[in-house]
Amino acid sequence: MDLMNYQAKAPFTQKHLLTLQDWSEDEIYQCLSHALKLKAMQKSGQKQSCLSGKTLAMIFAKSSTRTRVSFEVGTSQLGGSALFLSTADIQLGRGEPISDTAQVLSRMVDGIMIRTFKQSDLEALAKYGSIPIINGLTDEFHPCQVLADLMTIYEKKGMLKGLKLAFVGDGNNMAHSLMLGCSKLGLDVAIASPDGYKPNPVYTAWAVANAEKHGSKVTICTDPLEACKDADVLYTDVWASMGQEGEAEVRKKAFAGYQINADCLAVAKKDCIFLHCLPAHRGEEVTAEVIDGAHSVIFDEAENRLHAQKGVMALLMGNGGF
Repeated sequence: MDLMNYQAKAPFTQKHLLTLQDWSEDEIYQCLSHALKLKAMQKSGQKQSCLSGKTLAMIFAKSSTRTRVSFEVGTSQLGGSALFLSTADIQLGRGEPISDTAQVLSRMVDGIMIRTFKQSDLEALAKYGSIPIINGLTDEFHPCQVLADLMTIYEKKGMLKGLKLAFVGDGNNMAHSLMLGCSKLGLDVAIASPDGYKPNPVYTAWAVANAEKHGSKVTICTDPLEACKDADVLYTDVWASMGQEGEAEVRKKAFAGYQINADCLAVAKKDCIFLHCLPAHRGEEVTAEVIDGAHSVIFDEAENRLHAQKGVMALLMGNGGF
């Protein structure tokens, strides 16, 4: 499939990006196609103006390097402006109802990206607001990261459907969104997590149903090498995510052995690639040999956060065209 020249099967009708489960296969492909085109335009110096006159409010309850820079720069590259709002600086962080915040911001800006803890907060913004809401990360999902991941896999492999992605580590927001995104596009996905840290069974069931529809397979196991066998893509994340710092020592013991290393490379496809959403802890979830080695494409992946999110904003907030 040539995603640069992808022909949509239906008009794009989504108003928000709360989770990839809400988007169809066709809508995800439309976003990836937009992202690839916008990246090519940026690299060639072509002007992008689909957000001309538009403002994105960026609400951060959780700090981030890649999310803030990519959305702020991306909005600017599309001709719009971005407004950084820490929950320490706005009334949302001081007890104002989310419904009030949603209605006020809807009268002043053209879209909201929020990076926060509760998925329910995101859903409340979408319910009470009248503008697009973009999930910059919650404790349950990280769809923008997975769009960048899928974009990177396509660039490196020239295809998506029929590949296998193996994720080793915590059954967290990354595991959830990878399962959903991959299963929607026909990639096999295998998640290896220790007992007590496996993905949410509700989201696993969603992914299994997606996979049955799109001809792929979802595997949940405890053995990293089982997950990594014949994988085209190896993926991991930190053992303790933001907000879990108090569990760090307990998690180090629980995740001992849940590491992408030379043994994982040995059982994966010889031309496999390694992805990590970053930041990474070398010597814990991944060895330096892997993350700094020939299979690693983590910096291409990180750059694609910029372009994938531009694709999202173009579709949800754009004035039409590029």
